[in-house]
Amino acid sequence: MPLYEFRCQACGHEIEVLQKISDPPRKDCPSCGEPALVKKVTAAGFQLKGTGWYATDFRGGGSSPAPAKPEASKPEPGAAAAPAAAPEASPPATAAH
Repeated sequence: MPLYEFRCQACGHEIEVLQKISDPPRKDCPSCGEPALVKKVTAAGFQLKGTGWYATDFRGGGSSPAPAKPEASKPEPGAAAAPAAAPEASPPATAAH
């Protein structure tokens, strides 16, 4: 059975109710007695059970996987390694005698 959240528009009281989908929504506030309860829109909570599902799937806050290296940075097999992209230094000037 789903868990629904309601909020009273008259007094602001909030409740959670476990009820069938086919049950009519609650209207009367248990705190003030006014017929001013409205159903809140909330995220659905569910669990995927069975083989092939892990508790860490779709859960935030965990460690993120290592970033993938771009393909362009990998040297091709058998190719000579390119020198680092550093500015070239000019050779020292020699005085001709």
